[in-house]
Amino acid sequence: MTVAEAELEVATEAAPTKPPKLSTAAFKAVPETRELRDKVRAAVAAFCKTVDKSKPLNKDSTKEMAEGILSSLGLGETYLGFTMVMLTNEFWREQVAAVPFHRRLMLLPHCLKNAEGCPAEYDELGLDCKKCGACEVGDFRTKAEQLGYKVLVSEGTPIVLKIIVSGHIDAIVGVACLNVLEKAFDKVLLAGIPCVATPLLSSNCKNTSVDNDWVFESIDLHTPPAGQKTKTYMHLMRAANAMFEEPELTRLVPRARAASPETDPLRTHETIAYDFLARGGKRSRPFITLAAYDALRGAPATLSDSGWELSDPVKRAALAIETFHKASLVHDDIEDDDSFRYGAETLHRVHGVGTAINVGDYLIGLGYRLVSRDRKELGAEVAADVLDKLADAHMKLSEGQGAELLWRDARNKALTTLDALKIYALKTSPAFEAALYTGVRLAGPVEKYEKVIADFSRNVGVAFQILNDIKDWVGDSDNKLVAGQDVCAARPTLLLALALEGSSPAQREELLHLIGTARTDGTGAEELVARVRHLYFAAKVFEKADKLVDKFRAKAESLADEVEPTEFREFLYYLVDTVLEKGDLPRQGVTQFVQLGR
Repeated sequence: MTVAEAELEVATEAAPTKPPKLSTAAFKAVPETRELRDKVRAAVAAFCKTVDKSKPLNKDSTKEMAEGILSSLGLGETYLGFTMVMLTNEFWREQVAAVPFHRRLMLLPHCLKNAEGCPAEYDELGLDCKKCGACEVGDFRTKAEQLGYKVLVSEGTPIVLKIIVSGHIDAIVGVACLNVLEKAFDKVLLAGIPCVATPLLSSNCKNTSVDNDWVFESIDLHTPPAGQKTKTYMHLMRAANAMFEEPELTRLVPRARAASPETDPLRTHETIAYDFLARGGKRSRPFITLAAYDALRGAPATLSDSGWELSDPVKRAALAIETFHKASLVHDDIEDDDSFRYGAETLHRVHGVGTAINVGDYLIGLGYRLVSRDRKELGAEVAADVLDKLADAHMKLSEGQGAELLWRDARNKALTTLDALKIYALKTSPAFEAALYTGVRLAGPVEKYEKVIADFSRNVGVAFQILNDIKDWVGDSDNKLVAGQDVCAARPTLLLALALEGSSPAQREELLHLIGTARTDGTGAEELVARVRHLYFAAKVFEKADKLVDKFRAKAESLADEVEPTEFREFLYYLVDTVLEKGDLPRQGVTQFVQLGR
């Protein structure tokens, strides 16, 4: 057993534990009277005058401050969620007020509309509100648009985050119920976008009400630029995103066949590759490279949107990370015969298997070329080190995928938890390791960071893949549109291993039979998934997987605790929070599944 395998085995048994992440599900009450709401808000405003706004908030620290304020007022935890919202509002108020109106997004909920006789229709962005005056939505929207706001009547977090990363807005003014605000806490706090939100007075999702004057006050916020800004990774997220937008993508990676006739198959092939490289995804891997590079240079990009820059060789190295990732997705989709990727048909379904394989190969070559072409600017040793790490990650990925394919095609479908974790450590972790290593190596010597980068990436990567397993049972619009695809494709997942280890002999035999016939029996897929889901419930698979995520997360955090300088350590903490952000999964992906299983 290798050292890495031993660490994986230990992690499943005795990884360090930390207090569970906060859920404010039990604290959804809004103070019943306006007098009490004003009292809490005033106490929060006084408290926030003492808060250091240069450091970003997180959910746990916000909870702790809110508990202290409620205690000073003689109130219990019933209003904890409300008080936390008031805290974030006061924390960001000056910075929101300093953002020009035309760079703000006004986010309004559907449920404020008059449910009876509302003439508005829905489009891809949400409610296409008519300014009829029948409800507050139109009043708020009219006021905001007059000032220059962009307005969105929707509760869709993905579209909001996409707008944020695209660079079109710099602050959010919102209205939402505490249920929605709780879900948004992690995403908004982690994104570091200045925001203020007015809670709805109830969460019944129909004909709700709000303190109108608070909403109009937040819309009207306008002061000179704030003297103190909070650290944020948003500038680097936008920098990573911008590299894949035209004309920047072609500027960084000129198209060799651009001058050829449109009918030239070489140009067509190049276009398919570039289009897929630019399509979808969160661009998290190139962001990791850019942020690691920035952190080892004092993290100037986290404090300002100007006064720092990234050289083209650094950008191209970050692009290379995504190029390898996209190549692996093309090949994975073929090997698993997946139907969808990024909400669209997979390349092999559109262009055929042969063309898709070749596009993946092209992207691999392009990835290596993006680094090797800049060897003079980067320095020969730096370029060689980065290329070596990319090659190592590529080989490990192929090993993990190969092990998965061989298991899938074998007659014996027995699978242990350690077997699944080994595959995850090879398939998922190397991408994180390569992204982190590349950023650090571009910034300078890497020797003292090599082991912690490898160990940290292994724990984060494995936890990320387990979360992805759970997500497969929910379905999602970012990637795969059909729930239970891992079962239909007979993939060796940790969930399956946990089910095999935790089932009775009869259930284990049935599960092995179902997995063994999954790929050949295309009919009855819904029944297959439903039956496997039932067996997973019986073995408490989702709860066990969720606990393993927490263990691997705790191990990654303990590794980050020892890292210097502070800027790099803080980025590793941020990486854990964002990559392993569960959102609704602990509730919908575990508890709700169990309830359905009953």
